[in-house]
Amino acid sequence: MTEETHEIRLHVNGVPHTAVVPARRLLSDCLRHDLGLTGTHVGCEHGVCGACTVRLDGRPVRSCLMFAVGAQGHHITTVEGMAAADGTPHPVQRAFRECHGLQCGFCTPGFLAVVAAFVEENPDPTEEQAREAVGGNLCRCTGYQNIVRSVLRAAELAREHPDPPDGSGAAAAGGRP
Repeated sequence: MTEETHEIRLHVNGVPHTAVVPARRLLSDCLRHDLGLTGTHVGCEHGVCGACTVRLDGRPVRSCLMFAVGAQGHHITTVEGMAAADGTPHPVQRAFRECHGLQCGFCTPGFLAVVAAFVEENPDPTEEQAREAVGGNLCRCTGYQNIVRSVLRAAELAREHPDPPDGSGAAAAGGRP
């Protein structure tokens, strides 16, 4: 028996895409396999680790827990879409580089998505708030100290440059918060 497929239209990293996917195709698999955006990593496939986190209309979501058909008509930002068109790193990417907030890099795309959304909502976080913000993402390498430093540095950089170069904020998502 042939599985039923659906044509979906997604707006990913500012670019419209069309894909034909099975009804049960996960958003993470659609991004990686159908659109070739392999920066979205798949770790646990149960929504626990956070490696697959992307931004959907500016908010972080676990792409391994969402069907691709459910993303129809939404604005998605993956790690590939965070830097400016000229290659200038997003403040969060810059902070993670400056503060050594990554080691192997597997968890990094999910952390970047979470932290970008967090610093937009909380431009001057405390260390405790930064720890809580990243508490839902797992990292096996860093011990989190430098990740927390990266969150605080990202907030500092975002305050200096309030408009993210990727346009992933609420205004770019069609005014949706």
